[in-house]
Amino acid sequence: MYAGTSHGCLRTANMKNMCRKDVDIMRERKIKMTPAEVQNFVNEASKCDFDIDISYNHYTVDAKSILGVMGLDFRSILTLQYAGYNDEFESYVSRFAVA
Repeated sequence: MYAGTSHGCLRTANMKNMCRKDVDIMRERKIKMTPAEVQNFVNEASKCDFDIDISYNHYTVDAKSILGVMGLDFRSILTLQYAGYNDEFESYVSRFAVA
């Protein structure tokens, strides 16, 4: 989370549509992707102004780190956790959603 906010979102004039101020809960999504999709996934996550973690079992990495994400077990269902909102990221992640 960024200092001065209670929602994990940095609000500035040029980012008015990037983040909803009413979001104050931790979101969790279950996804499945392949190693070939990692670079695009990390690029999309990096566009967000809030922290995004991706994990499986007890191993958690920063979803904006290509090296961290490449170390994941892609045979497993992965868990995304984040406390912000970005329409483009939500649309992108929906492609990988499971159950």
